Formats: sequence, structure tokens, C-alpha cells
Amino acid sequence: MEHLRPIVLLFLLVLAACATSAQVVVESDSIPEIPTFTDTTGIDLTTVPDTVVVDTVVAEDLYEPSETSIQYGIDTLYWGGDPTMLKHFFDKWQRLMATRQGNLHIVHIGGSHVQAGTMTHRIRKHLLDEYGGPAAARGFIFPYSTANKCNNPVDYRVSKLKTFNLIRNVYKDYTFPLGAAGIAVWNSDTLNSITVKMNAEGYDFMADTIILLGDAHGWPIDPILKEDTIYHFPDSIDYGNGRYHFYFDHPVRDFTLFFPCSKGDTFVVNGILLSNGRPGVTLSSIGVNGAQTGSYLRCQNFTRDMALLRPDLVIFGIGVNDAYGSSFDSVAFKNNYLELVRRIRSVNPDCAFIFFSNNDTWKKGRKGKYYVNPTGPAVAEVMYRLANEVGGAVWDQFAVMGGLKSMETWRKKGLAQKDRVHFTAAGYNLVGDLFFEAFIRETKPKTR
Repeated sequence: MEHLRPIVLLFLLVLAACATSAQVVVESDSIPEIPTFTDTTGIDLTTVPDTVVVDTVVAEDLYEPSETSIQYGIDTLYWGGDPTMLKHFFDKWQRLMATRQGNLHIVHIGGSHVQAGTMTHRIRKHLLDEYGGPAAARGFIFPYSTANKCNNPVDYRVSKLKTFNLIRNVYKDYTFPLGAAGIAVWNSDTLNSITVKMNAEGYDFMADTIILLGDAHGWPIDPILKEDTIYHFPDSIDYGNGRYHFYFDHPVRDFTLFFPCSKGDTFVVNGILLSNGRPGVTLSSIGVNGAQTGSYLRCQNFTRDMALLRPDLVIFGIGVNDAYGSSFDSVAFKNNYLELVRRIRSVNPDCAFIFFSNNDTWKKGRKGKYYVNPTGPAVAEVMYRLANEVGGAVWDQFAVMGGLKSMETWRKKGLAQKDRVHFTAAGYNLVGDLFFEAFIRETKPKTR
């Protein structure tokens, strides 16, 4: 491929000149409509059987709004039986705060709540402000906005020349294998490109190392990165693990990626890792609209990519979609989580885990009425069991926000959307505030 590089570079320069006048489309954030399910039998919420089949309750018949539903008194982390891993993480946190040396990488994994990015970025801002120094690396990002109807986190902007094809781990079948991101975009058009611009006001997420996670299908393809007016070929390539490394001797904040595909070739993008040499804390997010626990287990290269991220702490927030249908299988839910924990600890045995329970959710039924989804307590109970079994902690979002039916209170206060599943920006920010308060206070084991 070396002899082709000058030709490819010349071709890209011509393309770039042509593209200057082309309109670059930036997709706006959008959250898909939540599907409607038909429910069957009832559940006694005083017990938690292994498999729960849920019924719904008409909100207007049973709900009486209160002034406030947030339970500030229980806004804490509940530690599992073995505190070793959590203690190890919080000891590292305290050393980082005291010495301003070293790095901590936290990864937040979930569904649409995490993909939207608002809540995670609120937590990120609190962590960075607590640290107080220059921002460490931004960490792992994904170019969601290159695909149609795919919302992007708020702290970086992504644009493209043409729409990319999309693969998500919620699809029944997909053509190319997925990695830890649970989502991929692919392209066979030499004219196409992805531009990334840092957009976090008040935080300088510069990078001096950019690692593109991706795979070429067909003839080997070396992606090309344009920074300012300079085009760069990868400084090193690991084809076996799908990694293309670009190194810089100066800060990089905005860049464009090109994929010189020949006819019949395809390049699949699985994510981008932004690194720098600064000490501090990095919070990466991995979210896929509609994802369940089992969705991530279907990602063939999940462990491969986690080995690159190597998180010190994983905040798990997967569960709303597992418990949104007509039945909730708590055994499968727990086993799926145990397998995710196993895979992550296979690349970092010291990784700690915090389980983020579901928010209260509702369903839209016949004639436009909304119904309470009573699976929240059952999901939280499984997460307490998981914390005990893997030595993790639980942040019981369901209880803190007010428990069953509380989402309606949040909606009436402008904190939740009409679907009563997702929050508004103000609501996501409040959830981020509540979680951070629990996180920053709890540095010693606390039993349930």
C-alpha cells in the first residue's frame, strides 16, 4: 500500500477542494418513539420471583401527585458484600485528588439515556471540577450523527459529507461484527468523511493521540486524518485488533477522517479514542438506543475493545429496555450482567462496578393513556444481588427519584418527557447531580 499513498493523498486533496463548497449536514438529536407493548397478568411487588410477568396500572386512577418525590435521604451508594474492588478504586481516586498524578478511566454503559450524553456529561463536569486541574483526555467517543436519526452527545459535534450506514446491537441481524460501542457506521464511498469538533464549553479536551477503531472489508484501507491543513496517514496499524494510531506533537481538537475505499471496499467505524498525557479523570460513555444487557453480549469484539479502554470503574445503566416488555426475566437479566462483568474483568481484574438502577417508567397503551410499568423494584433488587455477588455498589435511581409512579411528578415539573421514559435536559442534569452527590460522599463501605 505504500506506493499508493501519494496517489491517494493527491486524490484526497482534489476531493477536499471540491467538498469545500458542499453543504455539511449535522444531524439533530432525536430519540426514537418507544414501542407499545401488551401486558398480561399481575405481580405482587412485595416479592421478587425469578421471572416477573408484569401488569400495568392506569395512572389517572391511582396516581396522586405530591409536591416533590425526590428522596434525598437515600441518595447514596450501597456497597456489596466484598468492598475490595470499590475500596481499591476510591483509594486511587483519593491519591489522584491529593497528588494530581495518575489517571482514572470511568466508563458509563447504557441505552438511550447514555447515548444522549446529557446526564453523563453532567457527571463528567462534576468530576472535572472536583479534580480542578486541566482536563484529562476525553476518552472514547462514537460519531453517532453520521447516521440518520442517531442523536449525538452534547460535548462534541460530528458532521459528514454523506450519511453513513448504521449497525446497532439491537438489530436482529447485522453484516459486520460490533465492538464495545455496540454500534457502528460503515461506508463504501471514497468521497465521504467524518469531522469531529470538541464542543464542551469550559473544558479543553485536546488530544495528542487519536486511535480509530475500525475494520476494512475488501482491500486493506488506511484511513487518512486531516488536522488543520495537513493530511496524516496512520503512524501505526494493528489490523488484528482494528486499531489505527495517529500521534501528534501538538494539541489536536478538531479533525476529519477520510476512508479511501475502492469499488467493492467497505470501512466500518467502531469508535474513536482520544488520549493525551495529562493526569486526571476520564469519563467515557457507551450508549445505544434500545439496548438491553444481552445486546452488548452479542458484540463479537466487546472484550477486544474493552482491553483498549481498560476501565478502572464501569457504571452500568442498562435495564430500562430489559424490563420494558410484557415480561421481565430477572434470572436472564442477572446472568447477562454477570457475563458482562466477567468479560470486563478479563481485561482488568481490578475493575470496580456501580449498578445504576432503572428510573421509573411508563407505557403508552390504548387510546393514548399512559400506564405505570411496575418493574422498577424488581430491577433494583437484582442489582443489589449483583453488587453483593461481584463486590460492586448500587445507586438506586428508582428509589431516589421517588419510586413507583414518580416519573409523572418529574414530568409535571418539566424534568421528564411526555413518553415518561426519558428525561428532559433539566431532568438528565438533575439525575447527574444526584448521582455525583452519592458518588463523591461514599468512599467507605455502606451496607443495605
